Amino acid sequence: MQFWFQSIRARLTFWYTTLVLSTLLAFGGVTYYYTSNTLSENLDLSLKTEVRWVRDYIQPRASKVKPTKRSVESLLRQRQKQQVVEQDTVEGEATEEADEIWNQIYQHTLYSPKKTFIQVSDRKGILYRSINLGEDTLHLDAKVARDTSFLEYTWLNDQSIRVAVLRERNFTFLVGYPVAELREALENLFSIFLIMIPIALVVSIVGGLYLANTSLKPVDEVTTRARKITAENLDKTIPPRAVDDEIGRLISTFNDMIQRLHSSFAQVRQFSADASHELRTPLTVMRGEIELALRNLKTPEEYRRVLESAMEEIIRMSSIIENLLALAKADQGSSEVNLSEVNLGLLVQELYDDGAILAEGKRIHVTFEKKDSIVMVGDKVRLRQLFLNLIGNAIKYTPEGGEVMLSVERNNGFAVVQVADTGIGIPPGDIRKVFDRFYRVDKARSREVGGTGLGLSIAKWIAELHRGSISVKSEVDKGSVFTVELPIN
Repeated sequence: MQFWFQSIRARLTFWYTTLVLSTLLAFGGVTYYYTSNTLSENLDLSLKTEVRWVRDYIQPRASKVKPTKRSVESLLRQRQKQQVVEQDTVEGEATEEADEIWNQIYQHTLYSPKKTFIQVSDRKGILYRSINLGEDTLHLDAKVARDTSFLEYTWLNDQSIRVAVLRERNFTFLVGYPVAELREALENLFSIFLIMIPIALVVSIVGGLYLANTSLKPVDEVTTRARKITAENLDKTIPPRAVDDEIGRLISTFNDMIQRLHSSFAQVRQFSADASHELRTPLTVMRGEIELALRNLKTPEEYRRVLESAMEEIIRMSSIIENLLALAKADQGSSEVNLSEVNLGLLVQELYDDGAILAEGKRIHVTFEKKDSIVMVGDKVRLRQLFLNLIGNAIKYTPEGGEVMLSVERNNGFAVVQVADTGIGIPPGDIRKVFDRFYRVDKARSREVGGTGLGLSIAKWIAELHRGSISVKSEVDKGSVFTVELPIN
């Protein structure tokens, strides 16, 4: 049961049902309130129209409205039995004309679609009552304004009646209508809501479950396929959807993540293989030379040459291990940085002097084309390592008689340091990989010149450590240009 309440399907169904139920209740309440007000307003408007009709009909004939209570009731009883009775001529012409007035009002009452009650009275008493009122009379207990007023009375058998009262100088006109029909209409509307809301609630629950299952079915498929992908088959991906919806974007994100994991795992495997190979090579050389030295007695000079060769290989392995440790600390974010003000122009000038000495053996011409005095905050040791790696690579991969050019200049708040050479260059397909660890364009030539494949990776890390970047442009057999951009502030 707890799992059911924790399920997304259950929560979606619950909130969907709650929303539908709240909407239906709000709609029912508003509809009931609006219908009640509309019916009441229409009833008052109808009563107002009726009472004004009676007023407008009687007032021009006010002088002839003089029947006695007895003669009026006699006339009404005759009309109820649908009998035509000749009136006594004792009353005279005025009485006949008055009876005709009440007869016209009575006929209007019968033809009215509503069961209206009419009562007319003067200062002396009641002149006329509608037959629908029977023997009872409406009496006003409160003062009524001259304009139309609306009152509500409780009639026989607790029957309520809505009354419109219009008081003139000589007459008081009352027109009433029982509110039972109005209340019956509202009760019918309420009954409809009582029946329809539970039905709609059941439909919303079933529909909510169906919609939740339909909407989350692709998620289940993605989950099932994602569970089948492990470290051994990261080349597999989840089939994309044809529709670019939320599920489609989720699948795209999963596939991108899987591709990044695949690339990371491949880099780790390649890194492990390259590191093992780089460390195994000097160990193999050392082992072979020492084994040869131990087979036969050697002269002191021969032993010295073996020790010197072993020392070179040890230095090579130490350099690889130190670089690997530096990159490992960089990956963990635990590298130590000693910040201070650094004059890049003077720093590159020192490296230029050292590079000129290193390049003498290959008769490579080193030039310092542009030197701006730029002072920035950085780690001097790391920056020296960065530029020394670039200058060393340029000299290593430039043939004899070539040229290496250095420059330091300011550009839009950045210090731009370039190291260009006329060396062997880098193929277009390898430019994006030159900053990868242990990657070398020509591995055989790199071993000859002492490369480890970590120099450019460290150079990139140092540039990014100073919130900068490093890039390269190169053409095969024409040379390369490495550009480092470092923010000054």
